Amino acid sequence: MEEEIINRVANSQLVTVDLEDYYPKGNRMLFDIKDWLLEGLVLREKDFREQVSQHDWSQYQDNYMALTCSTDAIIPAWAFMLISIHLQPFAKKIIIGDLESLETSIYQDIINNLDVSAFQDKPLIIKGCSKKPVPQNAYIMLSNKLKPIAKSIMYGEACSSVPLYKKK
Repeated sequence: MEEEIINRVANSQLVTVDLEDYYPKGNRMLFDIKDWLLEGLVLREKDFREQVSQHDWSQYQDNYMALTCSTDAIIPAWAFMLISIHLQPFAKKIIIGDLESLETSIYQDIINNLDVSAFQDKPLIIKGCSKKPVPQNAYIMLSNKLKPIAKSIMYGEACSSVPLYKKK
């Protein structure tokens, strides 16, 4: 007599949370100001302001923007502020940093605004593998947000998860 195969994962109360499901659409762009500096190193205010005022900012419509300077130039805070003021009507989000910092900042907003009430007292598994560039920091932020309400938290896939937390 053959035993029936039972899918215990499908029958469990385990809830999978996939950060990839929250990945917002929109291009991520790195805006490097080095070409607006004299020899890539010196910010001359008059020239810089002219570059900013003549630039077509509308091309960044609905993009997520990371502002940076890839040279060792010392950039005053007002320079990035000036650019952000011009970008603000078009870009979804603007930060100073690299693309990973941008993704982390995007996910920080998402996780801060995430309604986690549906996960109350549930055993959770935070899905680990993603095809989209979910930053490592997002997993930490999510686990910290879920810990006070979850029955348990695991990481990975249902068939091979790593236990992280269990409410006592």
